[in-house]
Formats: sequence, C-alpha cells, structure tokens
Amino acid sequence: MPGIPTEDALDILNHGTIEIEGRLVDASNATLRAVITLDRTDARCVYKPVRGERPLWDFPDGTLAGREYGSYLVSEATGWSLVPPTVLRVGPLGWGMVQLWIDEERQSPEPLVNFVPRRKVPPGWHRIAAAQDDDGRPFVLAHSDDAKLARMAVFDAVVNNADRKGGHVLSTVDGEVFGVDHGLTFHADDKLRTVLWGWSGDALPAEATEALAKLRAGLDGGLGEALAEHLTITELRVLCERIDRLEQGARFPKPNPDWPALPWPPI
Repeated sequence: MPGIPTEDALDILNHGTIEIEGRLVDASNATLRAVITLDRTDARCVYKPVRGERPLWDFPDGTLAGREYGSYLVSEATGWSLVPPTVLRVGPLGWGMVQLWIDEERQSPEPLVNFVPRRKVPPGWHRIAAAQDDDGRPFVLAHSDDAKLARMAVFDAVVNNADRKGGHVLSTVDGEVFGVDHGLTFHADDKLRTVLWGWSGDALPAEATEALAKLRAGLDGGLGEALAEHLTITELRVLCERIDRLEQGARFPKPNPDWPALPWPPI
C-alpha cells in the first residue's frame, strides 16, 4: 500500500471504523494491528487502548498513549515528520492511541540499525557496541550515518526517549525514516536510552539547531498548550530545559553514566 498524505491519514485515523486483526505478541502492552476504513479508503493502523497499558513504576503520571501522541506533536513541530500520523480517539476497546501502520511492502529490506559481523560493518556506519552470537562469533551493533537518522537522534534527546530500539526505526523504500513506540518519553529525569549514539558529542547540524529554536518557540504557544493535556507541569518545564541545553551546547548528547545507555534488547 503506498504512503497516504498526512492530512488524509489523520482524517482516516480520526473518523474511520476500526476492525482489529490481531495482537502484536512481542509488545509488553496491548498493541493491536487493525484495518481502519473511511468511505472507500482503508489502511492499516496500530491501536493501543489505554486499558491495556501496564502500570510502570517510573511513569506514574498520565498514560503512555498520551506520550505517544505528544511525541507525534513534537515530531510534526520540528518539520521532520519522524513519527507516523498519530491520533487519540475511542476505538473498539475504548480510548487509546491510533497510529498509521507502515506497511511491510513500503519498508526497506536494508535496516539502518543492525547487528553485523565485526569485519563486515558497512563503510561509514557508526559502531555502538560489541557483541557475539551463540557460537561466540564477533558482531557489532552499528547504525548508518543517514542524516534522517541523525534527526531522530536529536528528536529522541528532546523527548527523552527511554526505549529507542533498532526495531523501532523503520526506513522505507522511498527514503523516509520513521520512529515508532514512543510511550516511554518525556520523563523529568534523564532517561535517554537509545541505539543511536553514533554522533555522541558531535556538533549539531544547522537544521537541528533551527528545529530546536522552532520547538522552543512552540512550547511557549500552541505546542505547549497541546502537550499540557498529556504531560505534567514538571515534565513540560524539564522539556523546555532539555531543549535549552541542546541549543546552548549545540552538540549531540552523551550517555548518562548513571543510566543504562542501551535499551534491552537493542534490536
């Protein structure tokens, strides 16, 4: 199925009829794939009902669905569109997050993040961590130097993403890059945990500093008002502080020595 323009996708997601196909069994919370239909147009979507969320000790305030939607709002405010179209609405199992599914035929067969044999790391890729398979053969966790992936690293630093696994990065055959599964975001404590550390300490590109300035201005206006419906006052204040630090330092963040740098499993 080809990509759907964002405005059309949001219309379908907001107003379409949801028919659940099945559950994604690897997800820790209730994550359902569904077909959503409006008039004669249909698409696939991910539906995460709030009632299926597991309570988390370190994310006690608000819902994970609200954080997913907040991440989409931040992504759109940057102008980078790194998160597939996402809405909050009532579905067959109640209130929840509904996000456009990136169909398998659109996805690139070559992932941008992967475990690769140590001697076969693609040229220009960033090596993140050493590993080995069950037979003791050496592998490397590495990722591409793709500029859109660098945008995602900046985005993750802004939303304080605590769970950027390689499997949460989807690249398409037409060159788009999307991130999914953003429930563990916006915490007031530094919880950045990601596989995208390849630019750690490097200077931010000009487009990133421009996006940060746009975000910071938005938080004093409409973006801040929209996020306030899903985040606590403290989380909003710390979000502003994170953006201020990134703007002032103008560099990609480095791992927090007091917090695991990589999610588990990484892919």
